[in-house]
Amino acid sequence: MIPLCLPAIVLWMCSARTVQAQGDFETYFEPKSLRIDFALSGNRASQSAALVQLREEPVWAGTVKNCTDPFNYGGYYINVYAKDRKLIYSRGFNTLFEEWRTTDGALTQTQSWTNSISVPYPAQTVQVELLARERSTQRFVSLMTLEVDPQSISIDRSPLPSLQTVELQTKGLPAEKVDLVFLPEGYTEAEMDKFDADARRFTEALFRTPPYDRRADDFNVRAVHLPSAESGVDLSGRGIYRQTALNAGFYTFGIDRYLTTRDMKSIRDAVWNVPCDAIFILVNSDLYGGGGMYNFYAIGTADNERTVRVFVHELGHSFAGLADEYFQSEVAYNDFYDLGAEPWEPNITTLVDFDRKWKDLLAADTPVPTPAEAPYADKVGVFEGGGYLEKGIYRPADHCTMRDMSGFCPVCQRAILQMIDFMTGK
Repeated sequence: MIPLCLPAIVLWMCSARTVQAQGDFETYFEPKSLRIDFALSGNRASQSAALVQLREEPVWAGTVKNCTDPFNYGGYYINVYAKDRKLIYSRGFNTLFEEWRTTDGALTQTQSWTNSISVPYPAQTVQVELLARERSTQRFVSLMTLEVDPQSISIDRSPLPSLQTVELQTKGLPAEKVDLVFLPEGYTEAEMDKFDADARRFTEALFRTPPYDRRADDFNVRAVHLPSAESGVDLSGRGIYRQTALNAGFYTFGIDRYLTTRDMKSIRDAVWNVPCDAIFILVNSDLYGGGGMYNFYAIGTADNERTVRVFVHELGHSFAGLADEYFQSEVAYNDFYDLGAEPWEPNITTLVDFDRKWKDLLAADTPVPTPAEAPYADKVGVFEGGGYLEKGIYRPADHCTMRDMSGFCPVCQRAILQMIDFMTGK
């Protein structure tokens, strides 16, 4: 989520995640996708998962060299096993449902939200497991296990509408690049030219931003035309509702600036035949707002004066797994982080296990914690405040894009570069 105000200006998983060679991909997978639509149901106390549908889709854009995920990021994991129980694919991700479970509503309600994740299409029968991270232990527990026969007649193979796609930047094969896709929300058919221009403007801004500026050639960028019946977006807190393609709106969890959608099915339907590693939903509005969840999607408005900085901030969440570093803005969450456990995000720490964070980037004379004082203003440190809390969580820089959109600090830049390397198979 973006800040409210801008300052002045299962242990086993870690050992199982080894990098695999391209030959392993060709042994176990075909170059297309298995889309898994599933429902997460529950409340603050518990959650469960159930399969909604499986779909075969014609494109796999992810890396074919790094099939298993080394990062341990995300509130959920999808694992794919061969018949001999060898882990052949894994990836972490977040969901909006996970955030909802920390709100007051989850204390008194039980809800069910539909979600979606894609994995490479198996060449033989596999076992797919969905896991969720326990907040208190940071370990993963199994929510759902499926045996998937790739020849099964229960897998949906029906084609969906093919939407017009504009190539904004093409630098190579999808498996060797990060494939960033812009989706329009609240742009009518007559406004598609505006959407293309907005997407180009955002692309140019991204590649002016360190560290993306030196890795632009590692990205393919596309804009998919998905027109809405009406311009704009829902403002439920003001009683305004629009008929739009992705059903997005402000006032998520009652926070006016928090812009999201629960409609993952429409998002995945829009990119069913488009190479896609990262999704940014571009909303036709001049209001301040946005949102982003790791390996899920990011969203922001097109025409606010701070719009481009919001885009880069939210992409930090969805692409690189970066946490919010601000701590004085209104949020709907209750105890989002357990201070007795080390958070998984690379740019915040509770000091429970700081050795695996950015300790290697600290100068020898930098105190831990680090005072927010002039001698340390431009240094990597351990500054108290982050993850929506003033006390008990620490961030690596006094100012950073993940706090106040002032430019990525060295720790966040490293995390972004590591994700680019992983996604491009380097």
